[in-house]
Amino acid sequence: MTLAPGKKKEKLDRLAELSAVRDDEQGVSLWREAMRRLRRNPSAIVGAAILVLFVLVAVVGPFFVPYDPVDQSGIREGVIKPGSIPGSSAEHWLGYDHQGRDEFSRLIVGARQTLIVGIVSTLIGLTIGVLIGGVAGAAAGLGGRWGRLVDSVLMRIVDMLLSLPSLLLAVSVAALLGPSLVTVMIAVGVVSVPIFARLLRGSMIAQANRDYVLAASSLGVRKSKIAISHIVPNSLAPVIVQATLTLATAIIEVAALSFLGLGNPDSTQPEWGLMLADAQIYLDVRPGLAIYPAVGIIVTALGFTLLGEAMREALDPKLRR
Repeated sequence: MTLAPGKKKEKLDRLAELSAVRDDEQGVSLWREAMRRLRRNPSAIVGAAILVLFVLVAVVGPFFVPYDPVDQSGIREGVIKPGSIPGSSAEHWLGYDHQGRDEFSRLIVGARQTLIVGIVSTLIGLTIGVLIGGVAGAAAGLGGRWGRLVDSVLMRIVDMLLSLPSLLLAVSVAALLGPSLVTVMIAVGVVSVPIFARLLRGSMIAQANRDYVLAASSLGVRKSKIAISHIVPNSLAPVIVQATLTLATAIIEVAALSFLGLGNPDSTQPEWGLMLADAQIYLDVRPGLAIYPAVGIIVTALGFTLLGEAMREALDPKLRR
């Protein structure tokens, strides 16, 4: 579900305020208190378990798959016929796909491709967004009149990007660059740039009014050093939380672009979104070809969402119980 532009900005600004929350009266750090709450949160435990399983499957699984994911053994053996695709068996746990390849092996190898694309696209958005948000936040908090002008210009650009539906923006970028795996990563990364930028900027502005910043300024420390060495490190908490949530949406958007034919044009390379797209014309013959990758996408996105939301609640004092 896509949030309305106003609601999206309000949510980001609220999350940015978390970095300005003071430690509790007993002197326990915000992150230590958050970790204690996460260990007691069932949603965080379930989300973390799903993600550990997904990462293990993606990293280790491809070394132990029973068959080559590109080997068309089903066609070679003559078991794939028009209107008939064999299902599960003792040798092929999830059966064959429409080109006679082992579905289980492709699903396991496709998990690695999905993980890599999701992480790289999130890192692209995080890197560019942190750069823009860091400049805007430092300019607004420490730059005086001209700094506020720079911040205003950057934020209007960010607001324009936030006003566009994320999937529409990703499709536009992917269509402009042409279908490829790199295009998918860039397109999904561009979608998350304004989110990270606005979030870090709001967090840095909240930190700019803290006592340690005023103390450093009174001691004559350069503003650039205050921003880089002090404000930015203390402003990253909500950004890290958002990165976890962005991974969930990135995996879904990558699958959506592949489903629309804007992903990797090489169909021999397994990827869950592409597998889902290839299976749509065989739903009446083997619906499992669409169900297996769809379940993988849903469960993985659920894991990132559960963990991310639990982290947000653990860091937000208004949501603590």
